[in-house]
Amino acid sequence: MPFMNRVFPAAAALAVAGSLFLAGCDQQQQGGGMPPMGPVEVGVVTIQPQRVDLTATLTGRVIPVRRAEIRPQVSGLITEVLFTQGALVKIGDPLFRIDDAPYKAAVDAASAAVARAEAGLELARLSERRYAELVRTSATSRQTYDDAVATRKQAEAEVASAKASLAAAEVDLKRTLIVSPIDGRIGRSSVSQGALVRFDQTDYLAVVHQMDPIYVDVNQSSAELLRLKADMGKGTLADVDSGSAKVRLTLEDNSAYDQVGEMKLAEAVVSTSTGTVTLRTLFPNPQERLLPGMFVRAVVQVGVDEQGLLVPQRGITRSPTGDGTAMVVNAEGKVEPRKVTADRTVGDAWLVTAGIGAGDRVIVDGLQKIQPGMPVVPVDAGATAANAAPPSAPATAQ
Repeated sequence: MPFMNRVFPAAAALAVAGSLFLAGCDQQQQGGGMPPMGPVEVGVVTIQPQRVDLTATLTGRVIPVRRAEIRPQVSGLITEVLFTQGALVKIGDPLFRIDDAPYKAAVDAASAAVARAEAGLELARLSERRYAELVRTSATSRQTYDDAVATRKQAEAEVASAKASLAAAEVDLKRTLIVSPIDGRIGRSSVSQGALVRFDQTDYLAVVHQMDPIYVDVNQSSAELLRLKADMGKGTLADVDSGSAKVRLTLEDNSAYDQVGEMKLAEAVVSTSTGTVTLRTLFPNPQERLLPGMFVRAVVQVGVDEQGLLVPQRGITRSPTGDGTAMVVNAEGKVEPRKVTADRTVGDAWLVTAGIGAGDRVIVDGLQKIQPGMPVVPVDAGATAANAAPPSAPATAQ
């Protein structure tokens, strides 16, 4: 019994303490505890239509506008190399000289043949005039006169043939001095003084590239081209004139090229090996940073959406299947999920083609605090960012 006497007072004390605690809680609730939560404040962006230039990042290769492979047009020994390898050359600048002695002799022989043919022509003309007088007086036969006329015509043909041979010999003599056919930068010489070259050889002596301006050929997939044409056919996109489409480059070291290029043409044929269409662009190259054969990445303007709707990327979530969803504040001030179609990115935004309209308020801040159907207080996304920033520290006196 002494044990029971000690237990009962302790249990009674606990019961009294519990009653007092519950009573205190009731009083706190009745006397003004924390009020229930109100609508959540979210940052929104009001979508407005705007002109959107659509671009595509494509790989490409630098191609010279003009490339001249220097080859001999006559055979002989190289007697002089007349250029500095790697230097700029102008059209008509001498590059190589071939031994011209045999060709000078050929010109002299052709000149002598012309003189001989002209002398024969003069003799034939005199004979023709003489027989013409005799045939009028019947002192000779008509046949003799006709033979004299034919001889004169044959002599004229021989003169023409001799002059043609002289012209060909002079051309060959002129070709012993090989000159640059274009302006550009010449590479290394593949031959040296004393080398024997032939007019029909396939190996070139040197190559001249025009460096400024210069082409960049980029490749666009035929699938992307078909999608663009379909959008243009539906009126969603407008085409870009070849002469006005601007192109920017990123070089192999990931640096940006400081000159803007223009698209000049798009091939009308799809490559059977790559399934791509070649787009040719033209770039100024005053400092010769672009070298023939160099690989680059080009950002090409491929279309224009005059009424494009851009939604910040953080305002659209993607399901595992790739479907896009945006949370919109509807006219009742509640959260409404929208299924959207957004296939292209433009900077840090999605270009939305379905699901969002002009004037819609898309939630971009506070998405983790909301549920569909919740009432919210929409504020401009810039204002929410400013409110969320920590206050600046006061200046400290020195």
